[in-house]
Amino acid sequence: MNEKNRNLFLRVGSAVVLLPGVLFLLIKGGLWSAALIGLAAAVCVAEYYLITLRRLSPAAFIGIGAALAMPFFPAWLPDSAAELALWTTAAIFLIAWISQLLTGSLETAVSSAGQLISGFLFGALGLTALSWLRQGPDGLRWVICTLIATWGNDTAAFFVGRQFGKRKLFAAVSPHKTWEGFAGGLAGSVAGMFVAKGTFFGELMVSDCLIVGVLTGLIGPIGDLSESMLKRTYQVKDSSHIIPGHGGLLDRIDALIFNAPVVLLYARVLRGLLS
Repeated sequence: MNEKNRNLFLRVGSAVVLLPGVLFLLIKGGLWSAALIGLAAAVCVAEYYLITLRRLSPAAFIGIGAALAMPFFPAWLPDSAAELALWTTAAIFLIAWISQLLTGSLETAVSSAGQLISGFLFGALGLTALSWLRQGPDGLRWVICTLIATWGNDTAAFFVGRQFGKRKLFAAVSPHKTWEGFAGGLAGSVAGMFVAKGTFFGELMVSDCLIVGVLTGLIGPIGDLSESMLKRTYQVKDSSHIIPGHGGLLDRIDALIFNAPVVLLYARVLRGLLS
């Protein structure tokens, strides 16, 4: 078995093992889904910190703990969730700077404070949006739509790019991504939304499928490229090694954490304005 096929086998195998548990907790909703999403946020923030800072300082552990807590707000205290998220983010901002004032080296203090803040935002905000989406009207169906559109993009981009890819999309950041794969991924996102409409979310309009499909097909790859840029800047291949065939959790859900706020915005605000 060549390396490409072996990696594909590992990717599929990991998905088969993990997906049932993920779906079970998402279906349970409430604090169950919040716990799943909060754990994912904490892992993503930890991976980001280990890439950029190389170690977990006390301030980093506070950021990881805050990331774990944030997705609980929409499930536990929905009326105060936005305010709690704001104050939690403000607290991380202060802690990042104070920690560097007290213990940081002058040469690295500013960049380290920036990475403490950026890592928290990168890992926590998108997944908190996903938790918020789950707790809202038709929450499970919208979350499944977000997953289908994101994974449809990733899967279609992988196979179309592998088969037909010739023109590099962003070679300096991700040398294997191509414009052909990008186009295939965009089509995969839109197709995924129409699959959702035809199977479990018949209330979706054609316009919903097109808008959400196009938005996730555009924004998801930005998340993917952003995480690739992060890894290339710090010269690491994977964000970690916790998922066979995928690397780290951040490697697997980088597009999802960019897509979730977009779908939340559409489902809660734009859909009503456009209808």
